[in-house]
Amino acid sequence: MQVSGSDIAFIGTGVMGASMAGHLLKAGARVTVFNRTRSKADALVAAGAAWADSPAAAVAGADVVFTMLGYPSDVEAVYLGADGIVASAKRGALFVDLTTSDPSLAARISAAAAAAGKTAIDAPVSGGDSGARNATLSIMVGGDESAFAEAKPFFDVMGKTAILQGGPGAGQHTKMSNQISVAASLVGTVESMLYAQAAGLDPSRVLDSIGGGAAQSWQLVGMAPKMLAGDFEPGFYSKHFLKDLRIALDSAKAMGLRLPLLALAESLFARMQEKGFGDKGTQALYRLYRDGSH
Repeated sequence: MQVSGSDIAFIGTGVMGASMAGHLLKAGARVTVFNRTRSKADALVAAGAAWADSPAAAVAGADVVFTMLGYPSDVEAVYLGADGIVASAKRGALFVDLTTSDPSLAARISAAAAAAGKTAIDAPVSGGDSGARNATLSIMVGGDESAFAEAKPFFDVMGKTAILQGGPGAGQHTKMSNQISVAASLVGTVESMLYAQAAGLDPSRVLDSIGGGAAQSWQLVGMAPKMLAGDFEPGFYSKHFLKDLRIALDSAKAMGLRLPLLALAESLFARMQEKGFGDKGTQALYRLYRDGSH
């Protein structure tokens, strides 16, 4: 399927979704958008996207439907609710859920779509707001090979890497692996910077020494400077990272895995939520440590 000239629905035009939908629009797709807060879609509408008053209306004529939502409960309601898009879209439509969500829910949506003569794949992304803006996202896909092949031209417009990881839910499991690794790097970065400061070092100079060595990570290179500058505004919301960590914990428990670092990260981000940092970026974990609130 070609991107140019395709009829696309994009539901969820927030921090990342707006950029992703914008790339599809610039690539020549006919894009219809819906977002719970209409103002977050205004720039897309001004650029040529059509507005729909509900998810069901958005998907009515769509060949491909993209969703980028907040929580698994939102995904379930949009896909499987009374006016859900699985029932509302035309036969043959392809659903692509970009939300980081529950692997078991992804499998249920895939089954419901198949029963309705449609196809659904799970395709969570990594790269944050900058990856969405710059179309450099890593896209992790669960579903069948033919559906992946159909979606691949669209993935190539929105991201740098798109890999089919397995059947329904495999994309979500891959994203959980990603988030566990991010959590480890993030906690390590916070503690590294605080140690440097306590030792009387200039943490920015420390970053110059360790940022390109064995300690190198996106958190150290991309987030540590923000921490040190006191910039805690979200590229990715702490409340959404907490949601991801809890999905990962639940999935690990279901598989009989005990992951102490994951449990620690979940407890720290739960504390972030309690302290009112849920709408801050994940780098605000530095502030939680710094203020002695952890």
